[in-house]
Order: sequence, then structure tokens, then C-alpha cells
Amino acid sequence: MESSRRDFLKKGSLLAIAGIGAQFLSNNIAKAASSLVEEDKFSVFKLDPLPYSYDALEPHIDKQTMEIHYTKHHQAYVNNLNAALKDGKIESSLDDLLKNTAKYSLAVRNNAGGHWNHTFFWKSMAPNAGGSPKNTEFLSAIDASFGTMESFIARFEETAAKRFGSGWAWLIKTPDNKLVISSTPNQDNPLMDVATEKGRPILALDVWEHAYYLKYQNRRAEYVKAWWNLVNWEVVTQRFQGI
Repeated sequence: MESSRRDFLKKGSLLAIAGIGAQFLSNNIAKAASSLVEEDKFSVFKLDPLPYSYDALEPHIDKQTMEIHYTKHHQAYVNNLNAALKDGKIESSLDDLLKNTAKYSLAVRNNAGGHWNHTFFWKSMAPNAGGSPKNTEFLSAIDASFGTMESFIARFEETAAKRFGSGWAWLIKTPDNKLVISSTPNQDNPLMDVATEKGRPILALDVWEHAYYLKYQNRRAEYVKAWWNLVNWEVVTQRFQGI
């Protein structure tokens, strides 16, 4: 009888310990899950797949430059943006960050711009592209704003060449539906509330040295001229139309 009582108490104790252990494990799993949710909540930005292979834009942009530019530079902007957002406990879409850049830290401004600009830039290009736009509405808008397509290209190249240091050349559509060529320093862009010229980007060219230096060294003008062979006019036209 005494033996049965001891066995009963022993089993009860083991069950109690097991219950406490299970509760402890459950609590820690819940905390881990909560931590992962919290991590995802603020690490919302990811590097989109490149729309073509690293060597697809050769000979105008070489494979090594594309791979480094995409996997190192662009990825760094994404990583640093997520870190800045987590540290600052900021939740917002990328477009909202750009429209309200002045409210945020310089780290958010630089890295949000870097992420948006590069994503836009990759999609502005395509293998076996270039040539001339086909859409008559877009061509008419180019003629109305710049005289001719040739004049537009010349002015865009001049803007890209004259961007001091690092930055971007843009074709934008202003709020009053005019086409304007503009330039921004570093990773700023025309969507930002701090931009001198504001508008919806239609076309962009990265003139940071890391975008061209391995192939063109200090010959930025040569890089800019070669880049026209890659411009995806179909995508540019869709942006112009607001598609």
C-alpha cells in the first residue's frame, strides 16, 4: 500500500515537472515567434530579383560591374534601411518614406533612396533594348518639352555629365504634366520632399562611379552614351502613361 502511494506521488511529481517544462517551452516558443514577427515587422524591405542575368547588358555594362552593383551596393542599401527602420521603430511604405524624408534620419533618407533608385534603374534597362521610343504620345511630349528627341538626349547627357560627385540624372513628369530633366545628389530622388525638382520619375541614370568605373574608369560621358543602347523605352512609356 505504501509502495503504491509512493509510486502515485512520484508519478504526480513527474507530471507536474513535465507540465512546468512544457509551459516553459511553450512560453519560449511564443517569445521566439513574437521576436520573429517583430523582426519581420520592421525588416520589410527585400532585394527584388534582377530582371536579367549579370552579363545580359554586355558589352555596355559588364558582368562584374552588374554583379557587384546589385549584390553589394543595392543589397547594402536594403540591409541598412531595414536596420535604420528597426532602430527607429518606423513603419511605412517605401514611397511614404520618400515623400516624408525630412521627418527621418539621414540613414533612412540615404538607404530608402538607394533602394528605390536602384530598383527603378534596373527596370529602366533591358537586353537588346535601346533604339527610339515608339509611342507617339510620348514622342510628342518629348518634342514639346525639348524640341526633338536628339535635343532631349543631348540635354540628358549634359545633365548626367555635370552632376558633381555621385548622383542621378532623371526624366520626370511634373505635377503639371510637363517633362523635365533633373539631377539629384547621392541617393536622393524627385519623389522626396527635399528634392529641388519634384515629379514622377520616368527614366533614371545612375552616375555613381561604382556604376561604370570597372569598364569606363573616369570616362563618364562614354558610359552615358553607351547606356542609351540599354534603355527600355516600353517601360519608360508605361511610366509616362502612369501604367
